[in-house]
Amino acid sequence: MDVCLSSKQPPGRLREGLGSLDGWFEAEETPQKDGTRGPAGDFDNIEPSLQSLQKFVPADYASYTQEYYRFAGEKIVVQESIESYGAVVWPGATALCQYLEEHTEELNLRDAKTLEIGAGPGLVSIVASILGAQVTATDLPNVLGNLQYNLLKNTLKRTAHLPEVRELVWGEGLEQNFPKSTFYYDYLLASDVVYHHYCLDRLLSTMVYLCHPGTVLLWANKFRFSTDYEFLDKFKQVFDTVLLAEFPESSVKIFKGTLKWD
Repeated sequence: MDVCLSSKQPPGRLREGLGSLDGWFEAEETPQKDGTRGPAGDFDNIEPSLQSLQKFVPADYASYTQEYYRFAGEKIVVQESIESYGAVVWPGATALCQYLEEHTEELNLRDAKTLEIGAGPGLVSIVASILGAQVTATDLPNVLGNLQYNLLKNTLKRTAHLPEVRELVWGEGLEQNFPKSTFYYDYLLASDVVYHHYCLDRLLSTMVYLCHPGTVLLWANKFRFSTDYEFLDKFKQVFDTVLLAEFPESSVKIFKGTLKWD
């Protein structure tokens, strides 16, 4: 995957978590069938109702793991692979899930139109869906198969709204694929989309484009590099910004942004 186009932090420590978060569980290796490669062993055996909804093919990685989380009173199983930047749940995602869970009444996600930027394996979108949001989960084309698999596996017949999966390459085809006259979102969600890559300007322009008056952007990020803080400075120039939560042990910060309108 082109690092410039990636919407996820490159693999580092897979178990790099927030320590105190209840949603963090140990991984369980899922062996693949002899001579086969692909998603978590049971993909070919899942119920027809789920398989018929799988529109994107999961990437052909040599191995996957099953990661276990618990948020909003639900056990969540996420298929991950360290072979892809976009197939790993990063610390910002678990932090954002905890925040959504702990501020359910304040945020009032029920029936809220919500888009996640750089959804990766989908944990944040799953939790938002469980909390009642109408979720559109977006990422790069080669991430969408595993993303959709995880969303279906964890939300089908469990949530009021089945999440939608859409391709979104930052800064490309926005007017064509997300026309402002048609698409309005109450919330934008993003976690660990800012790191040392070359698409930060395109990411910011995408955030700005997807916002309407009233749209709230919730952005969680592990701050690793000086470029992360440089992005934050640019973010504050175009968004009214509030620091909502901070996890010093993991260097994760969660911000609320509302677009400044002239």
